[in-house]
Amino acid sequence: MTVLIVTFSQDNESIPLVIKEVEARGEKAFRFDTDRYPTEVNLDIYSSDRAQVVITDGENKLDLSEVSSVWYRRMRYGQKIPKSMDKQLREASIQECRATVRGMIASLAGFHFDKMFNVDRANNKQLQLQIARQIGLKTPLTLTSNHPAAVKQFAKECPQGIVTKMLSSFAIYDEQGRENVVFTTPVTSEDLENMEGLRFCPMTFQENVPKALELRTIIVGHRLFTAAVDSQSLAGSTFDWRKEGKALSENWQPYNLPEDIEKHLLKLTAELGLHYGAIDIIVTPDGEYVFLEINPVGEFFWLEIYSPHYPISQAIAEVLLTNKG
Repeated sequence: MTVLIVTFSQDNESIPLVIKEVEARGEKAFRFDTDRYPTEVNLDIYSSDRAQVVITDGENKLDLSEVSSVWYRRMRYGQKIPKSMDKQLREASIQECRATVRGMIASLAGFHFDKMFNVDRANNKQLQLQIARQIGLKTPLTLTSNHPAAVKQFAKECPQGIVTKMLSSFAIYDEQGRENVVFTTPVTSEDLENMEGLRFCPMTFQENVPKALELRTIIVGHRLFTAAVDSQSLAGSTFDWRKEGKALSENWQPYNLPEDIEKHLLKLTAELGLHYGAIDIIVTPDGEYVFLEINPVGEFFWLEIYSPHYPISQAIAEVLLTNKG
């Protein structure tokens, strides 16, 4: 039994944590770094009567007929293709890498954690909020718009103020290649008077929800692992705890969600066709639970590293090896 882990070379500690748990159960895990394909890793896909797929990474080789399950993690297709290559040709190469790898994953007959189609669908934030409301979760008032007048009106309807966030994954990279993530940011009255940029790019706005605590719930199959942090303890994390993620990493504490909220969250992942999800929730000073979003490939590693309460990699390994949620 072999687990195929599709990721990239700079992925975080979650990968070795899960590999360790898979191997502890006497099974194999094969890591496929998509950023090292096609420059350092070979992928041979035979589509004929002798249908066969083989990944070769140095001395390591895997015939995908041996794969019982695949963990679809992080992708960085063709990132080691030389930047000196003609820009259009390089982009074409990256797109071919993407189509090849995704086609290979889609054609695998084993258990998928999770299926690409479901991950792609679940990544739509508007859909997440729609389903969350339908199943009974409270969500923030939200507006996505390229219309300044609509945003100004929306701000008037939100007495606690509004924040803005990205629907897509977006970061700015400096000359050293360091990643600067665009975090959730408060919208000021001055911002409301200078929104000409919306004609070039729509933005998403939400009511600013007061926070007593912020929760991260990791769902693996039918198991839930929830932790809480006081994001208001640091000035930099008032609107987005990720901005002070490192400083807060050891401050997360175990948290027991109400049973009805847990049931709603499990129904959410079922509706989205997911076996895994990393969910962000606000607990307000009045004790309300406000769903923000679910990331179908979201992070968990820091919870496990800094606390013995979260055997998440163990749960992931068990799902991958039993093919059961």
